[in-house]
Amino acid sequence: MADETANGAAGAAQTAAPQLNLQKIYVKDSSFEVPHAPQIFREEGQPELQMNIGQKITSVDDSTREVVLEITVTCTIGDKTAYLAEVKQAGIFGLTGFDQQQQEAVLATYCSNALFPYARQSISDLVLGGGFPPLLLQPINFDQLYAEQLRRRAEEGQAAPATDTGVQAGADNA
Repeated sequence: MADETANGAAGAAQTAAPQLNLQKIYVKDSSFEVPHAPQIFREEGQPELQMNIGQKITSVDDSTREVVLEITVTCTIGDKTAYLAEVKQAGIFGLTGFDQQQQEAVLATYCSNALFPYARQSISDLVLGGGFPPLLLQPINFDQLYAEQLRRRAEEGQAAPATDTGVQAGADNA
């Protein structure tokens, strides 16, 4: 009888554990521009890529958040923009049992990691469909980006935002 009570208490404790569930993944917005077409296809030179990443988190309700991973890739040849690809990959995530700090970390890291492969594929499809060689974005360490954001906040003495982590990164890929 004592085992049943102990197991029952353990079962109740397990249900109170933090839970995260992915409810939906979708493309919220995407765009592709080739401002110097068709002349850009004749340009000679080494293309230079610049990638910017952002994240926006909004509350859907008390336990649900929309996370939008924004990726913009700009390719230039010389001083001309060859193309500009932008994808806003979104997901709806249910979170229960997390304190504010844990929730912020999960949203900034785990959720972005879940969305990135979809955003990478969308960018690749846009670039290839635009007449350019395939582009494969390298993996991104969202844990490191989040740690850097926390370090910057600590230096500036800022408190954590409630609904927007504002993860930003820029990278040059050639």
